[in-house]
Amino acid sequence: GRQAEQQFIRIVESGQHLLGIVNDVLDSAKIEAGKLSVEQIAIAPGQVIDSAITLSAERAFARGLDFRVRESGLPARCQGDPLRLSQVLVNLLGNAIKFTNHGDVTLEAGVDGDMLHLRVSDTGVGMSPDEIARLFLPFEQADSSTTRRFGGTGLGLSISAHLVHSMGGTIDVSSQPGEGSR
Repeated sequence: GRQAEQQFIRIVESGQHLLGIVNDVLDSAKIEAGKLSVEQIAIAPGQVIDSAITLSAERAFARGLDFRVRESGLPARCQGDPLRLSQVLVNLLGNAIKFTNHGDVTLEAGVDGDMLHLRVSDTGVGMSPDEIARLFLPFEQADSSTTRRFGGTGLGLSISAHLVHSMGGTIDVSSQPGEGSR
């Protein structure tokens, strides 16, 4: 009955977590080998963003966070890799949710010149300049207690940075301890 259902849910969640780690390690190995390629095809950015929101919203609500989305002036079509763009967004949103205990996580999507402009901001723990300096390096997390408390491989942001650069974009961060991140 209820107990079996709970166990099943935990098993599925553990499987998904493990799959995430395996995929991070594989992507990281492909980057090392220069074999991680991105597509440049016509995509509907609104749909890609919506799918990333669908994958992330439940976790935000489960943590009691406000999850806000602001889209303005998105083109119907643009060039990119829909799977990889979604991967980056899910990673950024996942981090924002993971490191925010109360308040909100916001995804803003628009256009800046001829580039898609996506910003994820949160009211979470924030980061020091030293932590920011190591943020996009493989296997780096703010500190070792982060890995124990929050899990993960420390690969997500280095992979995201690689994917964004491969698609011709840039990724940057601004944050202060206790002030959240964006």
